[in-house]
Amino acid sequence: MNKIISKKRSQRIRKKLKKVNSDRFRLTVFKSSKNISAQIIDDNHNKTLVSATSARKNLSDRKKNDLSINVADMLVKKALEKKITKVYFDRGKYKYHGRIKSFAEALRKGGLTF
Repeated sequence: MNKIISKKRSQRIRKKLKKVNSDRFRLTVFKSSKNISAQIIDDNHNKTLVSATSARKNLSDRKKNDLSINVADMLVKKALEKKITKVYFDRGKYKYHGRIKSFAEALRKGGLTF
């Protein structure tokens, strides 16, 4: 995918989401070929509240969909400790498909609403 096109797509998606969801925190996702990471960001104060990643030694040897589900479970646990339940899902340049979809479904099962 062309870098310019992917950057435009992620900016377009983020702009639409910020316009509609001013009272929620943003949950953003990044995936590489081996790992996946996610953060919950407060856009009003430009701070990362909670983050989780699969780039740890004990998680790196599992299947990719299992990584997505494990990272989602870690993120949900940390978010519920900080009493965060409502977020909006910023998938960035990625389509809602495959690992991103399994990640989002695991978040919903864990208790986050978006």
